[in-house]
Amino acid sequence: MEKDIRCPLEYGLEVFGGKWKSRIICVLAVKEVLRYGELRREMGNITDAVLASALKELIASQLVSRTSYDEIPPRVEYSLTDRGRSVVPILRSICQWAGFHYKEDYSSAMVHCRKCDYKPH
Repeated sequence: MEKDIRCPLEYGLEVFGGKWKSRIICVLAVKEVLRYGELRREMGNITDAVLASALKELIASQLVSRTSYDEIPPRVEYSLTDRGRSVVPILRSICQWAGFHYKEDYSSAMVHCRKCDYKPH
């Protein structure tokens, strides 16, 4: 059953929102091309099931491409599509906003994320 999405913001959050999909996009934006195992190591504490599911959704949304090579052992690489790269500035803007507003007292600013190019001011 297809979700009832009523506005563009809902669609955007469905496509690239959440904890893992946005992080996968940020990692691929920096690393450009990664094999599954490399991507999993970059992601840290993600399970295989969650990573596989998130990648499947990102591929279905045409944000990530999956390239298989006819080799032994098989090789599969993941990278951002043009559509996926178009999301990166949005995620960086969200990261910048969050880094500024995370703690209202500013006594404990967020450290910069090693997975993207954002660095707090």
